[in-house]
Amino acid sequence: MSEQRNWAGNYAYSAARLHRPTTLTEVQKLVAASRKLRALGTRHSFNDIADTPADLVSLEHFDQVEAIDAARRTVTVGAGARYGQLCRQLHAAGFALHNLASLPHISVAGACATATHGSGEGNGNLASAVAAVELVAADGSLVALSRERDGERFNGVPVSLGGLGLITKVTLDIVPAFEERQYVYERLPLAELDAHFDAIESSGYSVSLFTDWSGPYINQVWVKRRADEGGEPPAKLFGATPAPADRHPIDGISAINCTAQLGAPGPWYDRLPHFRMDFTPSAGDELQTEYLLPRRNALAAIRAVAAISAQVSPLIQTSEVRTVAADQLWMSPCYGQDCVALHFTWKPDWPAVSRLLPLIEAALAPLEARPHWGKLFTVPPAAVQALYPRLPDFRRLLGELDPQGKFRNRFLDTYIFDSEG
Repeated sequence: MSEQRNWAGNYAYSAARLHRPTTLTEVQKLVAASRKLRALGTRHSFNDIADTPADLVSLEHFDQVEAIDAARRTVTVGAGARYGQLCRQLHAAGFALHNLASLPHISVAGACATATHGSGEGNGNLASAVAAVELVAADGSLVALSRERDGERFNGVPVSLGGLGLITKVTLDIVPAFEERQYVYERLPLAELDAHFDAIESSGYSVSLFTDWSGPYINQVWVKRRADEGGEPPAKLFGATPAPADRHPIDGISAINCTAQLGAPGPWYDRLPHFRMDFTPSAGDELQTEYLLPRRNALAAIRAVAAISAQVSPLIQTSEVRTVAADQLWMSPCYGQDCVALHFTWKPDWPAVSRLLPLIEAALAPLEARPHWGKLFTVPPAAVQALYPRLPDFRRLLGELDPQGKFRNRFLDTYIFDSEG
């Protein structure tokens, strides 16, 4: 196989072969015949979570919207579908998803498997919308799992980390379509954030704080409000002033690839992401890290990073703070707790970033920080495992569906099974 890299270019896959099947029968034969196998999505993970020494399988041809069930309020899509293409079809049918991540370019199955999220007081991560999946198990058989039929056991399925099987279809909960308006405010004083964090985070359907940690303020506050909420946005947001033009999260970069701001109404799918589907959000020349903590620790976490800003700021492109609602998914960082997410987009200098991460992680460790599964971190495996009370149940589920460990890889062996040898 010629060298294959992830979207950011920082990771080269070690697999011997890359397959692009076009039929379900091909997928089943591939799985049954392979010794080691992993699904490869849109390659937006920054670590080796998707890698394997043997066979990578891209389901890019499985991108159809299979069915929109208006009565049950669900949509079923092929695992290779990207959110951008799904959303346009959903909207045309009068429906929406409850939330979206920053990028609409990512695949549905991959985003859910790694607990990727958006923002908002009552909005769970993307996997919280998963109502059912169809997957090809290790022996090549087709397995259907659903919230309705499998009950509590299903809570181990949506955030699967790619370990349960090759997911071919995903069924998601949907809601009636809606419009959003997006506003950006600039230079929110950290003192105001400290005093009014809850009010700021509840000022919209989805709220993101962007900072480069270089001063005593948050550079930008992105507030996404439903158009049917009524009322005018505040002229100032706790000292932050409205941006006079569209902004990119990284100061100095053109906003041409960002979703429309300045309060212009638009469909949910063209406001909830930060970036437009029609544009590549960046060259990908970056590294990413993210930690999710109990929301009650939000201000302590922000203060902890601010205290080491002299080390953080020289390496950062931008940092985003969001809130995510609790869920009951076993391997979700938001299992059992409302969360605050601290995201870091780094300059592409892994030697320097790898030296800095232990410092950040040490500062956040007392605050119960769970690293994002698809991003870069150096937290020891035992410490990661201790943060997931349902890990033993997840291991049992992996054993049931993949008894020989066909879908296990170095990442799962390290962070899920390490204490078992």
